[in-house]
Amino acid sequence: MEHVPYMDRRKFLHAVSLATLGLAAGARGAAASMLPADPVFGRTFADLQGRDQALSAYVGRPVLMNFWASWCAPCVREMPLLETLHQRHPDLAVLGLAIDTQANVERFLKKVQVSYPLLLTGTQGIPLMRELGNKGGGLPFTLLFDRRGRVADSVMGELRPDDIEARLGQIL
Repeated sequence: MEHVPYMDRRKFLHAVSLATLGLAAGARGAAASMLPADPVFGRTFADLQGRDQALSAYVGRPVLMNFWASWCAPCVREMPLLETLHQRHPDLAVLGLAIDTQANVERFLKKVQVSYPLLLTGTQGIPLMRELGNKGGGLPFTLLFDRRGRVADSVMGELRPDDIEARLGQIL
């Protein structure tokens, strides 16, 4: 009969626990990478030319999605920062979702010009923001999505340059 070295029961159970935790963590990581994009990417909104734009076109890129309105002072103040981010990070899709009318947005753009896409949500934007975690429906509201279209972070209120740059590090 072959001699099998004695193993302490405690060491055995500890080794099994570590192996099981490692497998479980690996399974969670694999499962997380298989998750579909957030349902928001199933939505379509009109651009300022009246053409429908599917948000699904942005899956595969990191996305900064900013809900705003022309009558919202903090929204207006942060638009130059959003434009800077759009210029500084070419891989980042910056999207402005206007909870506003086309006429208001067009008037606004005569004063403040941006080169990133602006889409019109109208009143649909308020329940959408609530679905995305902004229970109070306040503006501005910004979401960061990873390349797979999953929410990585959100910011309620006006963006601060250093803070948003640090948060972008999660998705770029």
